[in-house]
Amino acid sequence: MKCVIVDDELLAREVLSHLVLKTPDLIVTETFSNAIDVMKYLNSNPDVDLIFLDIHMPNFSGFDFVQTIKNPPLIILVTNDKNLALEAFNYDCIVDYLVKPILPERFERAMERVRMKLHVGYIKPVDSNDPQEIYVNIDKRLIKIDLNAINYIKANGDYVIIKTEQQNYIVHTTLSKLQEKLPKTQFLKTHRSFIINIAKIIDIKDSTVLIGKDVIPVSKNNRAELIERLNLI
Repeated sequence: MKCVIVDDELLAREVLSHLVLKTPDLIVTETFSNAIDVMKYLNSNPDVDLIFLDIHMPNFSGFDFVQTIKNPPLIILVTNDKNLALEAFNYDCIVDYLVKPILPERFERAMERVRMKLHVGYIKPVDSNDPQEIYVNIDKRLIKIDLNAINYIKANGDYVIIKTEQQNYIVHTTLSKLQEKLPKTQFLKTHRSFIINIAKIIDIKDSTVLIGKDVIPVSKNNRAELIERLNLI
């Protein structure tokens, strides 16, 4: 995958370049100190797969760039500001939101999301013996759902809503019955009404997790298990 780095701070560009250097399937083709120059570069280099983009830059911010460019490649926002994540995921091209200083483990989780989007070298983060899909009965039809595509599952009365990246599936079953069919290494019940795909977590704050644009509650009883399951340092 080809990427470019856009940040007005030299040190930030060097840190990202170092992280990319340790990622075998990722190559930095160019770095930029401002968003205007990268727009010109993309006009003559349309094969860029990914942009690491700082939000706060003089004159022309990261969000200005996203709103201006047509058909952008995938974007990972990089910032010191923790408060703009919800706004960031209003844009389909943005796949993750990294807060400086960037930990290598957090960088790799971001790259997993990129690989999933591009279908390049993505390794499913579950045991090899785990199922890779489930079939659900909807309107007398059996619909196959790829487990990697599930963001989270929400209980809704006598039904559950399976939220994927592309659409929602409403299934007549209980959360408990569905949980029995899901790999425990990949899915976790965070609340009496929610099961999440751990790989889809973008951010954790207090008693919630951010998945895509949705904030999912985490009960006090389930928070300890969630933290234990994360790859923390």
